[in-house]
Amino acid sequence: MTIPFFDAIIIGAGAAGLFCAAQAGQRGLSVLLIDHAEKVAEKIRISGGGRCNFTNRDLDPSAPHKHFVGQNPQFCRSALSRYTPQDFIALVDRHGIPHHEKHKGQLFADRSAEDLIAMLLAECADGGVTHWQPCGVKKIAPEALEDSQSGYRVETDRGPVQARSLVIATGGLSIPKIGATDFGYRVARQFDIPLVEQRPGLVPLTFDGAAWAPYAQLAGLALPVRIATGAKKARMAFDEDLLFTHRGLSGPAVLQISSYWQEGTPLAIDLAPTVDLPEALAQAKARSRKLIANELATLVPSRLADAWAQREADWQRPIAEASDKALARLAEQLARWELTPTGTEGYKKAEVTLGGVDTRALSQQTLECKAQPGLYFIGEVVDVTGWLGGYNFQWAWASAHACAQALPPP
Repeated sequence: MTIPFFDAIIIGAGAAGLFCAAQAGQRGLSVLLIDHAEKVAEKIRISGGGRCNFTNRDLDPSAPHKHFVGQNPQFCRSALSRYTPQDFIALVDRHGIPHHEKHKGQLFADRSAEDLIAMLLAECADGGVTHWQPCGVKKIAPEALEDSQSGYRVETDRGPVQARSLVIATGGLSIPKIGATDFGYRVARQFDIPLVEQRPGLVPLTFDGAAWAPYAQLAGLALPVRIATGAKKARMAFDEDLLFTHRGLSGPAVLQISSYWQEGTPLAIDLAPTVDLPEALAQAKARSRKLIANELATLVPSRLADAWAQREADWQRPIAEASDKALARLAEQLARWELTPTGTEGYKKAEVTLGGVDTRALSQQTLECKAQPGLYFIGEVVDVTGWLGGYNFQWAWASAHACAQALPPP
């Protein structure tokens, strides 16, 4: 039996895998794209409320540490500088896909993420990419090819196949209900490629049930905050919207800070970052006979004002009767609410996976394993994690492009 041969096999038909396959195919390589799921690109499909935040105009390729997390954020500089947000936007425009900037450089498809998936599939078709899907991979092994060059044999549900190059684009552990698995990490272990410990990223944070009980009533409330964690030089802060949930906190502010939060450390949240609370409360005391909660409701959402006033007896009276110390304490606690999460909502709610294939084991120019020629890792499976707002998709496009350009020609 003749075993089918391709120049490159790419495992994983998500953002990085599809784009790498298309780019490699358009270079003239024969490419096989394999995925175990029935549908391609489920993460693209559900991203951004179904409209996919596909990149971010504000990304600075020369300073990846500003928007990326990992043991070495500078690793992604080479790929990001060679395939920029503007490059991907030009591709989207060429396919006539209408899009808009929401805020902070975040770009979304106007109609649906399906437009972007159709674009990637069309690009694959232009490159003559062969798809095997759904198709499970049973085994991977290095194998000498007929021309005496090294390559790989992959045992699949559709039989064995060989290739000169093997690209792992299988993503991380986040959102298992759409097919996420640890496949990429298992391949890394098979070839003794070091891994950085994985944990959920861009994920809601949870709190002890009893301690959270006074705030559970605020579930559904959203408001702009400034949120911070870490000490001194390691301190990170974000100005974003916060969302109260029954079990804890979510919203863009918390998703962003979750990638920097370390277990057992507190968060500091300013619940009224644009308000001079001491001054506003002092003025209200001088002119008003209303309850503190009523005056506070002019500065923060009324549900929050009511809940906060219940925390102390001194805050459950007309503001004119409150002591200056009580109002100072109220202002201080609202501006610096300190609380320590007990955990996260886990991979089921995490948008990305922190950690992954150690970047020290990879070439930053090509994403090829230094100790295992012909084996490449791209996208989320690598220890590169972007901020919320299109940065992770741009890493997918950029790492895929860098890899595709480096794959040996026929």
